[in-house]
Amino acid sequence: MPAGTTRIMCFGDSLTWGWVPVAGAAPSYRYTPEQRWTGVLANELGGDFEIVEEGLSARAAGGDPTDPRLDAARYLPAALASHFPLDLVILMLGTNDTKDYLHRGPRDIGVAVSVLAGQVLASAGGVGTTYPAPQLLLVSPPPVADPADPWFTEIFAGAHEKSLELPRIYRALAAFTGSHFFDAGSVISTDGVDGVHFTADNNRDLGVALATEVRKIFG
Repeated sequence: MPAGTTRIMCFGDSLTWGWVPVAGAAPSYRYTPEQRWTGVLANELGGDFEIVEEGLSARAAGGDPTDPRLDAARYLPAALASHFPLDLVILMLGTNDTKDYLHRGPRDIGVAVSVLAGQVLASAGGVGTTYPAPQLLLVSPPPVADPADPWFTEIFAGAHEKSLELPRIYRALAAFTGSHFFDAGSVISTDGVDGVHFTADNNRDLGVALATEVRKIFG
């Protein structure tokens, strides 16, 4: 790693992984590295920054009983230690937590995200190292639109209304923990044909906007 390189881990779900929205909802495929908002972020920031992608489709802040791999809190500590040293973690989760069968309200989602925030901010040390904990940029995802697929319509019932509340809750959490905050819904909407995922334009616009936020953080 070149001296002076700033390392940023982007931790999220399919919106970070780069899921391409398709008419039938699934199966899908992945945007190219250059199209994903993480890739746009890297390109905008330039060679003094290194972006580490940690996206997983369907990952939920509070976990999901249908698949143990989707429990963010069980995986995040190992991911942090694995990728140290880190200067910043960009955390964008919550969309999957709005699924109806999880029975989580907006405040429940905020509490689940607060656990992850605590893991990031208390992560100093790593495994056999003494690296400091990174800063945290907490990003509220844009509101879920009207899902077009019948199955998505069922599992994301009520998700739009829940997701509208997340920016307020995440902003309060960021202030409480001394973290940075950005509302992705202030620059993009969820325009994918499935009503849940990003278009290529959404990815580009979010990557550009987050690059501006990162520059503010590091002066």
